[in-house]
Amino acid sequence: MKLVFAGTPEFAAVSLDALLAARHEVTLVLTQPDRPAGRGLKSRPSEVKRLALERGLGFLQPATLKDPAAQDAVAQARPEAIVVAAYGLMLPPALLALPARGCINVHASLLPRWRGAAPIQRALLAGDARTGITIMQMDAGLDTGPILLQEALEISTGDTSGTLHDRLGMLGAKLLVQALATHPAPRPQDTATVTYAARIGKEDAGIDWHKPAAEIERQVRALDPAPGAQTQCEGATLKIWRAVVELRAAGAAGTVSDVGADGIVVTCGRDALRITELQRAGGKRLPAQAFLSGFKLAPGARLGAAGD
Repeated sequence: MKLVFAGTPEFAAVSLDALLAARHEVTLVLTQPDRPAGRGLKSRPSEVKRLALERGLGFLQPATLKDPAAQDAVAQARPEAIVVAAYGLMLPPALLALPARGCINVHASLLPRWRGAAPIQRALLAGDARTGITIMQMDAGLDTGPILLQEALEISTGDTSGTLHDRLGMLGAKLLVQALATHPAPRPQDTATVTYAARIGKEDAGIDWHKPAAEIERQVRALDPAPGAQTQCEGATLKIWRAVVELRAAGAAGTVSDVGADGIVVTCGRDALRITELQRAGGKRLPAQAFLSGFKLAPGARLGAAGD
């Protein structure tokens, strides 16, 4: 099938690779403009652009698809369908109506749960037992189109956004190829069970030690690998990367109750959290024991913003 593919991160690159392996003809790739990244803030291409270059595919990086030149380029590619996976830009009505088989989206949740920008992180933050992939026929709304295929995936107790992202990327690629081969009949979403996955912002990163330890532990996993759950300690910003819940009597929230080779125990609103991997701003992710060799921390220290 002749396709235009729109996507940006690794999650999307896995789907593009699967389409090529299935011998679909990808006549044009759309991906976001190169962005500065890393400590040097050097401009870096997206993973989809890297794959397009490697495979010799034509690509465009428009800042917006409202640009008539970008829309004309897509029209000239004459796609039978447009496939979208984690692209980051909305398709305007003119493009939604362009291909005979419409526009198909690979979404990392079991719609209608977690429509929107951050379904993987929000599923983890909410403590969902499972998530999955939805292959959806796109319309003008935000993830509101009819469902073509779905498959669930169990969330393990050790999953981070990174590990879940990788597993969902593989599942999404498989279901996408299946949907294009089998032409499943669309079915409408249940509008009574809609939830929204708002984009992750700075307000999601700060740890509130008054919350239960189980909730904070989910926050740590949900924000790994980015942006990282963080707290303040003696004027320093610390990012928490790994932690386990410990059932302990309540005390003052944010108080360090134990420090040792096996971790740093912090009292929470309910139970406690044993931090086993963390990072100081500008430093490296370190096991707790290695971290403590360069950052002195003793029982009684307080974590959190001033006044907590």
